Amino acid sequence: MTPKLASYLRDYQLESQLSGKPIGLDALVFCNQDGRPLDASMLSHGFHDIARRVGLENVRFHDLRHTFASLALLRGAKPKVISEALGHSSVAFTMDTYSHIISGMQEDMMALLDEVIPSGTRRQSQASNIGSPS
Repeated sequence: MTPKLASYLRDYQLESQLSGKPIGLDALVFCNQDGRPLDASMLSHGFHDIARRVGLENVRFHDLRHTFASLALLRGAKPKVISEALGHSSVAFTMDTYSHIISGMQEDMMALLDEVIPSGTRRQSQASNIGSPS
């Protein structure tokens, strides 16, 4: 959980206490009005409706997981940490699933490495020294 999310949830809990409807530490964040868990299909349908209203056709609730993993990889998070956060059985599965992100990252890494190599190296002077005696 991110620090911002933890802060938001603490504020939410405090507001609920002030309103006279305290929320326990084990209360669900996404639940029905009676506190029971939401049906996953209702959450998915609700998300789809909201996404469609804001112009995001064909975006599924599950796509949020992919967005999370992709952004985490692009920001340099360790694959093991991402794999654990997603609940994957292995880092290899995570890396196989997000290999399209990794290939772009490899290109970026090569561009960074290319910046480190000084331009205008003395290839010509080095080449002329190859056949000459020292």
